[in-house]
Amino acid sequence: MVETLRLYGRYIGASVRGQMQYRASFVLMSIGQLFATGMEFLGIWALFYRFSSLVGWSLPEIALFYGMIHCAFAFADGFGRGFDVFPSMVKTGDFDRLLVRPRSTVFQVAARDLQLMRVGRLTQGLLVLLWAIGALGITWTVARVGLLLAAIAGAACFFLGLFVLQATLSFWTIETLEICNIVTYGGVETAEFPLSIYRTWFRWFFTLVVPLACANYYPGLAILGKPDPAGAPELISWLAPLCGPLFLGVSMLVWRAGVRHYTSTGS
Repeated sequence: MVETLRLYGRYIGASVRGQMQYRASFVLMSIGQLFATGMEFLGIWALFYRFSSLVGWSLPEIALFYGMIHCAFAFADGFGRGFDVFPSMVKTGDFDRLLVRPRSTVFQVAARDLQLMRVGRLTQGLLVLLWAIGALGITWTVARVGLLLAAIAGAACFFLGLFVLQATLSFWTIETLEICNIVTYGGVETAEFPLSIYRTWFRWFFTLVVPLACANYYPGLAILGKPDPAGAPELISWLAPLCGPLFLGVSMLVWRAGVRHYTSTGS
């Protein structure tokens, strides 16, 4: 395990050094990420400036959900970059090289690249989250702090699992399907708001089929001390972060099935 972490550190170190060769580009792209996501929240602020509330939810409450999901996605998007560009490895046959190395293919793809500029999205999400924490006036206990951190970590695992599933499709389709972005990038935009504001079928889909609700909605309810409008017991809110690692584990099993299906390019 120690040796694996040391090797992972070397992979990431090489990726960071490569990106820092062009520091001005890194800074500008990070700032661009910060402002691009910041404009999204500015649009939400404008909505609340005009209507003051959204189906009973206040701006600081929405900001809590927003900050949690963007922090989580920034981690997943930054560390899961290798799966995002994986289709090119299938098309060129470069994946063959990973199969003959004495390390798992998941590890090698995950360590292939660290998208360092995602620090811009992380910074923006963290600023919104800190503002929400200050504006809500929540009495923070050790349990609530732990739930917040666990929810962000669980949501990061959830999105990383989605990236793994999207990459796995390349074993059959060669190119990843753009429809997958509905539940990745589209999922982030969905989770910026409480799931209770959406239609019933939509809530069920993102709870039972794609467990996005477990990423930040249910933990957010427990942090806010609000009951679920649909009547879900409070225990679910506290256990919801576990769905992220479980979803990632299932994604790994699907990945193994995809690897067994892989037949190379023949070139």
